[in-house]
Amino acid sequence: MADLGTVKRLKELAYRQRVSLIELCGAYDGTVHIGGDLSMTDLLVALYHYGMNVDPCNIAMPERDRFILSKGHAAVCMYIAMAMRGFFDLTDITSTYGQLDSAYGMHPCKVQLPGVETSSGSLGHGLSLACGMALMARQRKEKYRIYCMMGDGETCEGSVWEAAMLAGSYKLGNIVGVVDRNHQFMTQFSETGRMNLEPYAEKWRAFGWHAIEIDGHDMGQIVDAIDALPAPDSERPTVIIAETIKGKGISYMERDLGWHAGKLSEENMREALTEMAARHERGDI
Repeated sequence: MADLGTVKRLKELAYRQRVSLIELCGAYDGTVHIGGDLSMTDLLVALYHYGMNVDPCNIAMPERDRFILSKGHAAVCMYIAMAMRGFFDLTDITSTYGQLDSAYGMHPCKVQLPGVETSSGSLGHGLSLACGMALMARQRKEKYRIYCMMGDGETCEGSVWEAAMLAGSYKLGNIVGVVDRNHQFMTQFSETGRMNLEPYAEKWRAFGWHAIEIDGHDMGQIVDAIDALPAPDSERPTVIIAETIKGKGISYMERDLGWHAGKLSEENMREALTEMAARHERGDI
C-alpha cells in the first residue's frame, strides 16, 4: 500500500507541473500538445520523482534507469518533469521552448539535450528501442530498467506489437511499458473510430507481458504499480496500462478532440489556472 506522505508529495508535484504546463502554453506563440501532456503528468511525476533510479548530478551513471518517450510530441511534459527533478532549469524551458537552436524542441533530441536517452517523435518506435537497450543490458549483465512511455494511439502501429512479441520471447523483464490510455487519437476517439483497441490488456498478455491496469490519475495506484514491478533480472516484461483523461485538470479541455494541441489566450490561461487551483484544493488533481 502506497505511503500517504509519498502520495501527497507526488500529487503536489503533479499540480505544480500542470501549472507550469499551462503557463508555458499561454506564453508560447505556437501550439503545444497540451491535451496529452496533461493526461500523462501524474505518470511522469511518479516516474521521475519516485520510480526511476536517475541522478540529475550524474546523468550518465551506468546503473541508471533509462526512459524513452515514445509519444515524443509530449516532450514539454517530460522537460518540465526533468527540470523539477533537477536536470536543468525550468526557466530555460519557458524562455526558449520551440525556438530555433533551442535544446527544448517540440520533440526531444538527445544530441541537443543531455539527459534525454533517445530522440523521438515518429510514433511506434520507442518500444523497439527499449528492446535493443534491454538486450544490451542483459548481454552486459547490467541490472537497470528501461521505461517506455507510449500513447494508446501509437499502439495501432504494427511495430509496437513486433517489439512486444520480441520482448516476451526474449524474456526481457527489464522493460516496463507505460501506456497513456486516454482513448483519444489526434482526430477521433479510439473506441468509436475505425481502430478499436479492446480487449487491450489481453493483447499485451497474449504477447507474454504482465499487464497492470490502473487509474493513471490516482497517485496511490501509480505508486503501488511501481512498487509491484518485478526485479530487472526477471523474465517477463511489464506494461502499466494507465486509464487517463486527455486534458486532465481543465474542464474545457477534458476529452475534447480540439485540444490535442492548442494555444491558450491570456483569458483561457487565467481560467485554467483558477480551475486547477480549486480542483487541487479539493484533492481532484
